[in-house]
Amino acid sequence: MTNVKTSDHLVINKNGAVLSLTLNRPESLNAFSPEMILTLTDALREAQNDPEVKVIVLSGAGRSFSAGGDVKTMGQANATGVYDHIGRLNECILAMKALEKPIIAAVHGFAAGAGFNLALACDLIVSADDSKFALSFSQVGLVSDGGGSYFVPRLIGPHLAKQFMFTAEPIPAERLYQLGVINFLVPAAKLQDETLKLAVQLANGPTRAYGMIKKLVDHSMTASLEEILEQERITQTMMVSTEDHQEGIAAFKEKRKPNFTGN
Repeated sequence: MTNVKTSDHLVINKNGAVLSLTLNRPESLNAFSPEMILTLTDALREAQNDPEVKVIVLSGAGRSFSAGGDVKTMGQANATGVYDHIGRLNECILAMKALEKPIIAAVHGFAAGAGFNLALACDLIVSADDSKFALSFSQVGLVSDGGGSYFVPRLIGPHLAKQFMFTAEPIPAERLYQLGVINFLVPAAKLQDETLKLAVQLANGPTRAYGMIKKLVDHSMTASLEEILEQERITQTMMVSTEDHQEGIAAFKEKRKPNFTGN
């Protein structure tokens, strides 16, 4: 891997077309800090404008993906500080959804609270089979932030969402896999290899098509059928003129694998 930039709370590495962003506060199970969130947001925005980057992998250093909010500092925050902090987190989540490239969360250990929601904001989740997840906000008398109130009901329905938020119960990765929240469940020892394999597969795919697929699917959660049909119509009209479409057609006719370039 070629190191691009390292801060105290985020490690950024670029390996070919794969950009790896690693939350780096292992002593606190990668609980969020202002620096971590701001640096992550900046890295995501830079990735959008870097033509070499095709896929982003988000992971955590040490024993866990992320414990979410830092409970040790919660009691010290005033209302203004909380409002500003969640505003920074919101900007990060919106940057993830705006990024027209696939983002893969590689989850190990524990993903709790906003750490769970950060994984949900990614496009795909690869999880170690011994991982545990929790919407733990109610344990400290809070509501979900980081988009959990949006993502979770849409994935599993309102009744299960309220159950998990009310009880803050640990949820085994296997259950979330069965519910369709986790895309790939792998042995913990193979998490890094399996995630990289998926990332390389996507990096060799039609990047612009992936970006448009992401936009259409995400928008479909709040749009009408009529709106999506028209967006598909307009987007497809644009896509037929791309080099990747022409390469895909040529490869199909020649009975070979396409060599997509993302153009």
